[in-house]
Amino acid sequence: MFDKLMAAQKQAEEIKKRLDTVSVFGEVEGGAIKVTATANKAITAIEIEEGFYANADREELEELLLTAVNKALAQADQVSATEMQAATQSMLGGLGGMFGG
Repeated sequence: MFDKLMAAQKQAEEIKKRLDTVSVFGEVEGGAIKVTATANKAITAIEIEEGFYANADREELEELLLTAVNKALAQADQVSATEMQAATQSMLGGLGGMFGG
């Protein structure tokens, strides 16, 4: 049983490393503001088109930036959940014999 728990922990660490390599995106205003993050929810880039930036007021820019960040983080959640669900199913398949089933 201990070996299976260690294998599960190792698999979780591998998933975390893999999620660091997956990029997700959030954008608003037709791409005028783009946010890039890893699937582990680390923001890696924020891009604002020069023309949009020049014409937007501060409040609008802040609100749209928050929306773009939240979209990227929502995508990160979705990718992470999908990865974890797949890993859990594969782990449970391997643990099925532990409970006399």
